[in-house]
Amino acid sequence: MPAARHGLSRSTVRAIRDEAGALGAASVARLSATHEWFRALPADQSSWVALVAHSGIGGFTAWLDSADEGLDVTADVFGTAPRELTRSISLAQTLDLLRTVVDVVEEETEALAPVRERAKVREAVLRYSREVAFGAATVYAQAAESRGAWDARLESVVVDAVLRGEADQSMQSRAAALGWGQVHDVAVMVAAAPPGEAQAVVSALHRAAHRVGVQLLAAVQGGRVVVILGGVPDPLTAATGLVPTLGEGPVVVGPRAPHLFAAGRSARAAQSGYAAAPARAGDLRPVLADDLLAERALLGDAPARSALVSRVHRTLQQSPHLWETAAAYLEGGQGVEGTARALFVHANTVRYRLGAITRETGLDLADPHDALTARLSLLWGRLDDARKSPGQAVGRP
Repeated sequence: MPAARHGLSRSTVRAIRDEAGALGAASVARLSATHEWFRALPADQSSWVALVAHSGIGGFTAWLDSADEGLDVTADVFGTAPRELTRSISLAQTLDLLRTVVDVVEEETEALAPVRERAKVREAVLRYSREVAFGAATVYAQAAESRGAWDARLESVVVDAVLRGEADQSMQSRAAALGWGQVHDVAVMVAAAPPGEAQAVVSALHRAAHRVGVQLLAAVQGGRVVVILGGVPDPLTAATGLVPTLGEGPVVVGPRAPHLFAAGRSARAAQSGYAAAPARAGDLRPVLADDLLAERALLGDAPARSALVSRVHRTLQQSPHLWETAAAYLEGGQGVEGTARALFVHANTVRYRLGAITRETGLDLADPHDALTARLSLLWGRLDDARKSPGQAVGRP
């Protein structure tokens, strides 16, 4: 009998081909008997898996009978349902499928070949199964790339929606598709984008976020990157871990929001702070947007100006002696001793009041930037009071 391909006789190849259907049925039966995940699949999904098993065996017998040494396993085995397969079962389960089919084929073909050809049969099975394994990896890699590209587009859409302050049903469904439906403690961060392709920048940020233990959405927009952090009780600390992944310049972090659909304010604050950051000297990697209230207000950010007036002017108005001390200290330019003389109090009283002002407002009036922030708050507060009560003297509350 003349030899067929791979050192097997024509009769052996014919015997294996004639038993292909039975081998496929035996493989599916073995899958059902040994793998719980296969038994748990819905009927339509288990039929796809069975189809792949039958296609694999059919492809093997066709290859044995072919004069072509080449192997296009992806088309032979997975061409019937690559997309359905990746949706139905995981790569690990596909490898379970492969092992089971190989075991069945090896066992059953022993009786179909004469003793002198059995080693050749096993060699052919192993070669073909190796190519099937590579083919499976290719299918799943392509599916992962496709999902990754889709997720990247969806991620960009969600980030853009947060920047616009949208929180409609479509935005919520997109966020849920990205796993952000139940994420709490959210903050928006804006920084310069580092050099490189946008997708590479976003991927690097995701890896950095995983290392520091936070959830992240990101999108590159022009020369900047907008990052949404999730699960961050302390946004500034979380942002610090991502700074090495960002471009040069300020990294501005908006205030914490309870969830993604309330993050519009954080986004507006971060964007405003990033625009105003060049007016502030010093290390701003990272900096809270609320620490740039004065710069943001000078740039025309009305909510920042209102927050600044509330933080200092309105707060100190609740304790007139503190407001009076702040005004005298900031506007007199005479330090503690000069302020004490102007107010006819002891210098220690001024020191105590300055400490109380710091506790109430978070600002140290001895710090030049904090002093500027407080003074702008008092000035705008006076102007607001004057508009509300025209004709009345504005000064000490």
